[in-house]
Amino acid sequence: MKSKTYIILLLLVSYFSSAQNVEKLKTETKKIHDANYTMDFETITNLTYPKVVATIGKEKFQEKLDTDYQNEAYRMRLQLPNPVFQYGEFVKIDGSTFCVILYKNPVRYFYETKLDSNTSLLKANDLREKDRTKDVTFEMSRNSFNVRRISKFVAIADASTNNEWKFFNMDDVAQRQLFETLFDDTIKKQLKL
Repeated sequence: MKSKTYIILLLLVSYFSSAQNVEKLKTETKKIHDANYTMDFETITNLTYPKVVATIGKEKFQEKLDTDYQNEAYRMRLQLPNPVFQYGEFVKIDGSTFCVILYKNPVRYFYETKLDSNTSLLKANDLREKDRTKDVTFEMSRNSFNVRRISKFVAIADASTNNEWKFFNMDDVAQRQLFETLFDDTIKKQLKL
């Protein structure tokens, strides 16, 4: 009888611990999205996987974020303040917990100089490749592109994050490449990346 009670108690503790972990991940995902939406680069830095920031350097990482959002050519803005996040399964490998998060994340690129039809076609092709989507629309009257894309975060909780959730933004080419360098094919395969 005692062993059954012990097993039930263990299952309940495991269930509540997992539920708290899911809720914490949802909270942190909302925080990093909100920081991207409002261009709060300090919060983005704090929520990004530490090896990303360490590799680039905090100041250069924040400069890159600023350049990604606004530069001499364009201003980029996220369009959805409250996207619906789809959470994959938690995958535990070698003391690290991973979760892939997908969400619709349309963005608009406002160009600073007036684009003609030829230039807009070239820019549209560049954006299709950069944002890995086919759904790019040029709006001549606004001199901007509307890009509909599915974005992806990979959340990781491990020893380097004090088991707190930190993120790789897989929309960012540099972060995606660093993820592929840091984690082997076994992890990528289990995460279906």
